Amino acid sequence: MNAVLKFFLLTFAVTWACFFGSAALGGLGGPLFLLGVFAPALVALALTARADGRKGIEALLGRILHWQVGARWYVFAVGYMAAVKLTAALVHRAATGAWPRFGETPLVLMVLAIVVSTWVQAGEEIGWRGYALPRLAERLGLGPASLLLGVIWAVWHLPLFFIPGADTSGQSFPLYLVQVTALSVALAWLYWKTDGSLLLVMVLHAAINNTKDIVPSGVTGPTAMNPLTLSGSLVGWLTAGLLWIGAIYFLVGMRRADCGKIIP
Repeated sequence: MNAVLKFFLLTFAVTWACFFGSAALGGLGGPLFLLGVFAPALVALALTARADGRKGIEALLGRILHWQVGARWYVFAVGYMAAVKLTAALVHRAATGAWPRFGETPLVLMVLAIVVSTWVQAGEEIGWRGYALPRLAERLGLGPASLLLGVIWAVWHLPLFFIPGADTSGQSFPLYLVQVTALSVALAWLYWKTDGSLLLVMVLHAAINNTKDIVPSGVTGPTAMNPLTLSGSLVGWLTAGLLWIGAIYFLVGMRRADCGKIIP
């Protein structure tokens, strides 16, 4: 079986079993749920160890230590999602005459959360960008690979739209799919521009999670009951549109990508 296909099948099997198992046992957040969150990295490391041994593991994990990149890439990683959200607020104000609701989390807490949660993102990024993306890019090219991986990455989260108590429970999965696919392109672009730095994509992933609610886009009430509808908020769809403007720019740039730089 193709290595990347095996990675996806095993990752989905482990993660979804853990997510639904955790929900059946009384809620999310326990050890079983965390095992599901870290499944992409664990599966990637297991497959790498089997195929390439210790040298393969060292090459894969070594990309987390690849921190010596230009300061502008750290600025991009930390600020990209915040800039998109604030721009969405400005467009909302221009289009409707009213500002959207802003989040209440202090900036200092967001920064601290990014610093702390960056390392947690290794649980996903070792698998998605470290293992799967280079192998898909070898076959498809970096741009198409980032799009395909974005769809797969979004679908991996699908149980969390149906399990009560999850942050995304009842939200619009189609809107999420559109946003996450665009974000996958941005992550792939950053990975390429930093010569395969997993650390930088971990920072970007952490910043996305912790700054997206500068301008919240979730819906509440009856419109948050069916994850398969298009019932996202105006802010959510504005965010999606802006993310895709960025994604198109990145895709054009990635036509020149040398995939050899991101292959462990």
